[in-house]
Amino acid sequence: MKRIVLAGLIALGLLGAQDTIAQVQVGIRGGANWAFASKPEFLGSFTPDFHPSPGPTGAIFLDFPISERVSIRPEIAYVQKGFMVKEGFELNLGGFPLTVGARIAYQTQTMEMPLLAKVNLTDGPVQPYFIAGPAISYTLDGRVRTRGTALITTQPIDVDVNYGSMLNRWDVGAVGGLGLAMDAGAGKFFIEGRYTHGFTRQVQVPVVNVNVRNRGVAVSVGYSIPIGY
Repeated sequence: MKRIVLAGLIALGLLGAQDTIAQVQVGIRGGANWAFASKPEFLGSFTPDFHPSPGPTGAIFLDFPISERVSIRPEIAYVQKGFMVKEGFELNLGGFPLTVGARIAYQTQTMEMPLLAKVNLTDGPVQPYFIAGPAISYTLDGRVRTRGTALITTQPIDVDVNYGSMLNRWDVGAVGGLGLAMDAGAGKFFIEGRYTHGFTRQVQVPVVNVNVRNRGVAVSVGYSIPIGY
């Protein structure tokens, strides 16, 4: 009798494990990221304001359920980060006002690895959810892109950034966001918005505390499907 009970428990355990494995999802997402940076207070009005710099983002991820509504989502993502500076002045040409200026964007191509907790807020075919967790990122390369603006916008002029002792390639941050998933065929279609807050100073200058840290707001859509489907 004990052997039968033990065999039954083992069988139930294997079935439960198989059910959990069947729920593991693999997915992709892609969209746009509006990157910006914190501006050091001591610069004040001496320098232009930092504006968001739009760019692409995308990721592949796994979704491991740990309960009915909670799962862990590790990601490997590409994100374009940085910020934009806009400068200009107006000319009066025979009563016709003409704005002449330039847009200077610092853009970095970044590999980011978030480890997120995902919490489904409701059950059903449509599930709003919340995500949050830490993220580590590494800058692969960067550039400064300049465009002149007047009656027309000029072609961009790119200058590569040389990373050394002053510019930091690594960043540790946090991610938080909201999403909406819905059943679509064998998997789930979702739309998601997230905010990324970097904690690491990106400019390392002796003596002076240059408080430039990455920020970003992203919107993406994606699709996930159970592994082994």
